[in-house]
Amino acid sequence: MKKNSTRRTFLKQGIQGTIAVGALSAIPSSILQAHSLPALPFTQAPLPYSFQALEPIIDAMTMEIHYTKHAAAYVKNLNDAASIEFKGQEISLEDALKNSSAYSTKLRNNAGGHYNHELFWKSMVAPGGNSGPTGQLKDAITTTFNSFENFKTKLSESAMTRFGSGWAWLYLDEKKTLQIGSTPNQDNPLMDVSTIKGLPILGIDVWEHAYYLKYQNRRAEYVSNWFNLINWQIAEERFLKNK
Repeated sequence: MKKNSTRRTFLKQGIQGTIAVGALSAIPSSILQAHSLPALPFTQAPLPYSFQALEPIIDAMTMEIHYTKHAAAYVKNLNDAASIEFKGQEISLEDALKNSSAYSTKLRNNAGGHYNHELFWKSMVAPGGNSGPTGQLKDAITTTFNSFENFKTKLSESAMTRFGSGWAWLYLDEKKTLQIGSTPNQDNPLMDVSTIKGLPILGIDVWEHAYYLKYQNRRAEYVSNWFNLINWQIAEERFLKNK
């Protein structure tokens, strides 16, 4: 009796499994794909320096909190939003930004936050690491803004006049001309919803969490000091690649 009971259970499970497989195969692949998890490659790149490397201009505690808390949260929230909104498609970060009007505010804000910070980390180097722009980027800055000092003044003004939180940018517009402008929150010139459009070359973060522990309300001092951290080699590489 026990053997027959075991055999009946085995047969029942086998039939149910066959029915389940058959039912699954009858579901259109488009529906299955829509409910599958997409490949989400959005991760933080390691910092190219230690938390204390930018001192005394940016203190180690600010860098650690900025990288491990604020920037990390953008990546997590971006992946959460993308797992729903990308609908199983593999979409690059740049393409998501260029079509940001098609996505939710959550995805737009966190995609921008991730892109902006990854560029920000690479755009800085330990104090004294670079003396200033060189080569074709230097020539383009001088030609466009008449002098390097004028460029610094205009980028500083853009950072200082950004009301609330946001970013100030040196970017290449659609005509491959250098421009300076700013965006609110985590927007950037790549976004189709941005009032300025182009490819970022340099960006300075003027959210308070980027400087408040050291500078409190002295944004002007932070902006002025930040020019001593610019990694002009990275800026030159981005300029030459996209001009």
